[in-house]
Amino acid sequence: MTERGRKSLLRTPQRLCIGNSRLDYAKDGDGLEIQFDEMALPWPGQRLLPTRISGAIRIEPEIRNHVVIELDPHGHHRWWPVFPRARISVESDFFPGGGWQGEAYHDFNAGDRPLETDFDGWDWARGQVGSEAAAILYDAVLKDGRRRTLGLSFSTDGTAADFTPPPRHPLPRGLWGVGGGIGCDAGALPQLLCRLEDTPFYSRALVRTSLEGVPVTMVHEALNCRRLANPMVRLMLPFRMPRRTSA
Repeated sequence: MTERGRKSLLRTPQRLCIGNSRLDYAKDGDGLEIQFDEMALPWPGQRLLPTRISGAIRIEPEIRNHVVIELDPHGHHRWWPVFPRARISVESDFFPGGGWQGEAYHDFNAGDRPLETDFDGWDWARGQVGSEAAAILYDAVLKDGRRRTLGLSFSTDGTAADFTPPPRHPLPRGLWGVGGGIGCDAGALPQLLCRLEDTPFYSRALVRTSLEGVPVTMVHEALNCRRLANPMVRLMLPFRMPRRTSA
């Protein structure tokens, strides 16, 4: 992604444009269509210099949800799991074979003030349960030490049901030391299958766990808001996310 200025932003109820990239709700009303044109920064073992990456993404929902959830007691931060379960197709000459297809998820976050104002950090995980359902776990720690814990399951008709998440188990720390954990049934232990992203304040991984006796593979995220607010971390961000705020 590239940070942009106000002149590069266009937003309507059906479209969001940021620089050369845009996101549209599909004309048939069934999913999202994304056209991206960005600069990819170097990554060890792949390339030495920034290079342009462009292509198209389509996300087709298998489950829809219309309930927006407040994450803190005063409603400053809101979360909407729009498509708890979906399919994705990616087309780009940047990838071997011209792209790929797989599982997807789409959510929406909004807030009245920075995350680090109200949160110390959180863990979030989402996975597909069986051939139809989806499950999401949220375990947030507020600035005052209180916890906000959510367990949600979604059926194919979009119905959301609450469940009590099992006890939280710690996960291995990454290179930057960001801690994290995930709910897992008593008598079982979660397994970190693949680390997808590891940064000074955020990590993402593929984790195998057990929920109500059912094995589930979940995408797991851990966010450390204290790290995010650290001035040194702020100075590091432009090295991974270019800034073109004048246009």
